[in-house]
Amino acid sequence: MEEVLKPDLCVIGAGSGGLSVAAAAAQVGVPVVLIEKGRMGGDCLNYGCVPSKALLAAGKRAEAVRTASAFGVDVIEAQIDHRGVHDHVHGVIAAIAPNDSIERMTGLGVRVIQANASFLDKFTVEAGRVLVRARRFVIATGSMPSIPPIPGLDEVPYFTNETIFDVSERIQHLIVLGGGPVGLELGQAHRMLGSHITVFETGNFLSHEDPDAVAVLVKKLQDTQVMLHPNTRVERVERSVQGVAVYFNENGEPTILKGTHLLVATGRKPNLKSLSLERAGVEYTADGVKVNEQLKTTNRRIYAIGDVVGGPQFTHLANYHAGIVIRNALFRLKPDASAATIPRVVYTDPELAQIGLTESEARKRYRRIRIFRWPYADNDRAQCERETEGFIKVITRRDGTILGCTIVGASAGELLQLWVIAIAKDIKIGDITSFVLPYPTLSELSKRVAYTYYAPTLTKGWFRSIIGLLRRLG
Repeated sequence: MEEVLKPDLCVIGAGSGGLSVAAAAAQVGVPVVLIEKGRMGGDCLNYGCVPSKALLAAGKRAEAVRTASAFGVDVIEAQIDHRGVHDHVHGVIAAIAPNDSIERMTGLGVRVIQANASFLDKFTVEAGRVLVRARRFVIATGSMPSIPPIPGLDEVPYFTNETIFDVSERIQHLIVLGGGPVGLELGQAHRMLGSHITVFETGNFLSHEDPDAVAVLVKKLQDTQVMLHPNTRVERVERSVQGVAVYFNENGEPTILKGTHLLVATGRKPNLKSLSLERAGVEYTADGVKVNEQLKTTNRRIYAIGDVVGGPQFTHLANYHAGIVIRNALFRLKPDASAATIPRVVYTDPELAQIGLTESEARKRYRRIRIFRWPYADNDRAQCERETEGFIKVITRRDGTILGCTIVGASAGELLQLWVIAIAKDIKIGDITSFVLPYPTLSELSKRVAYTYYAPTLTKGWFRSIIGLLRRLG
């Protein structure tokens, strides 16, 4: 070995969570080593959140041209420059990359090692020709695409989210395996950019989300000729003259669908390969590393954060985990990683956003709940923008305590922020009515749905009698 390092903290993985831990620790004077074998920024910057949202933004611009006539604006059909779209996506990555770069981390005082990390024992990691013996380690290696055991899949070319953003020409017909957020977002983006899209899902689309909200999204996809096959199992795939042939059963009949390209978006699995966690005394399964409430593994010197622990796979969750580790490792506090309610958004058109319990989850957990709903169509800004499809649904206990909120429609992810704060600060739904929100904005949907909490009281005889008495006394 060339070198032996003995920092206070060694972070393995330079995705969002790992970078947050390394940067925060270094800024308070803690010696930090950061090990990354791949690209700085990890999946989010290079293959996930950033490029997918950049691609969707391009697709939405094309769709805006197609629908401009509804506003009295006649536009020639959108001409898609697919090389230009590719350059836009990678330009966005390049613009954000300096925030995650080796240069920035080094400037903060972090020692960055570009190599594969492997534990030699409970106290030592080997990275290239460097040994790292740290007081504490943080495993933040993220996740990787999970490839299903479909016969023939290993014999045909296919994309994953790690390769599809390298495409710089029109995909004629993209067949997507997987109807979760990744499959639907990438499928819709390519549909808006002129591709034919077919999506297969073994169960229902977005099965963990509110069915009413999913129905709004599914209708929009179908209206724009995205071909959807829920509850369908692909039996095998083969090469074809067009590119790829997918064999499946539809209504009991063997069916073949041929397309030019295939995208596998059937979920992700923790990226644990080559870490040799057994040597470190760290327990794990195929679903992720075992951790406690402070994100410590079975080796108390080692933490694990983000996708690698299993469960929801969100960049904002990894960053939240980073804060838990910093508070526990550096300040001896004991925050509970399970205490926060984590929001989620599917960035399709329309967006689908959720915080807390869905209606079905709340009904299973509580005997009595109240459901409040308000449609986009009754919002003036939505009418101006012709974005009238969708609704906001809020679930509360009888006393107005907010249990969850679902929004499907334009800018749902942005509208969700108010409800994230409300749940975090234990603000009851009735309190939302006292907020002054600007007109005309979509944010008024939140206030209108909050007012419905009082609707039953307003119709009661005793309440009207009191109002009548007060009127007469005034």
